[in-house]
Amino acid sequence: MEKSYGNLVAGLFVAIGIIALGLSLKSGIKGFIQKERVVSVKGLAEKEVPADRVIWPLTYKEIGDNLSVLYNNMEKKNNTIISFLKANGIEEGEITVAAPEIIDMQAERYGNNQVPYRYNVTSVLTVTSSKVDLVRKLMTSQSDLLKEGIAISGGDYRYTTQFLFTKLNEVKPGMIEEATKNARATAQKFAEDSDSKLGKIRSASQGQFSISDRDANTPYIKNIRVVTTIDYYLND
Repeated sequence: MEKSYGNLVAGLFVAIGIIALGLSLKSGIKGFIQKERVVSVKGLAEKEVPADRVIWPLTYKEIGDNLSVLYNNMEKKNNTIISFLKANGIEEGEITVAAPEIIDMQAERYGNNQVPYRYNVTSVLTVTSSKVDLVRKLMTSQSDLLKEGIAISGGDYRYTTQFLFTKLNEVKPGMIEEATKNARATAQKFAEDSDSKLGKIRSASQGQFSISDRDANTPYIKNIRVVTTIDYYLND
């Protein structure tokens, strides 16, 4: 009898333990599910800025049969271009002159041997400056060089004008803040629409900053863009 009574008591304690464990697990699972209710949102920030640096290559060609004559002609034209630039506000330290590129038409394996000259020489002078507006103005004044017998050539993909924005670190903090605010506003709207309350941030990741031309016609105006992804907890 005593043994049966002991077994009954032991069984009762086991049953109570199982019930308590079940309730605890139920509460834990419920809490875990509630805790893991998450909304993932993206926040975008965009900003237009003027380019603060320009790289402007000025190229022209000389053709002929005598390298010495070609070299002398290019020296004179280079000096004319440099004088033009300096007279219009470009400093000497902002101008670089590259070694001339010489193509010997007779030595070219696939060249046209019928061309009436032997040498095709390209000269490149490059202006690298923070005076973006000034350089843009000079780019429209190349006719002044044409009057001096210098035809600045274009169309060579190796020598295209570049407009740059170099002060990204100065605008990064403000743009990250804006992207984060936009992400939170989106998450807040989602929480309200789902009858929930917005909780803490679960995780956040910042995308790469991108800098692009505003459009093909205004490469001197840049568009900066960044997207931030944030996961928020949702509470009842």
